Amino acid sequence: MAPEPLLSELEHLVLLAVLRLGETAYAVTIRDEISSVTGLQPLRGSIYVTLDRLEKKDYLASRMGDPTPERGGKARRYFKLRPAALRALRGSRAAFQKMWEGVELAGKT
Repeated sequence: MAPEPLLSELEHLVLLAVLRLGETAYAVTIRDEISSVTGLQPLRGSIYVTLDRLEKKDYLASRMGDPTPERGGKARRYFKLRPAALRALRGSRAAFQKMWEGVELAGKT
């Protein structure tokens, strides 16, 4: 059985944010979670593109929430992890852990 393909950095961060957020995971909260935890400021458009790509890969499922007055009656699109996402996250973490084994950064330039 071939290993799962590795996730891109942003895919990895988005999936972890969805995992951390649970039921409240939609594009804005995902971006905010990544920003607050990592200090990175991903572009809003890159979050939407990544969410769509992850859903096409069957790593995410989405559902529409109820329309909200503060959004002019528009509904939010909420995301949750599918089992394939957990496998991909575990595989990606394991690959990086293996690559880090024996690497010493102190004193390296």
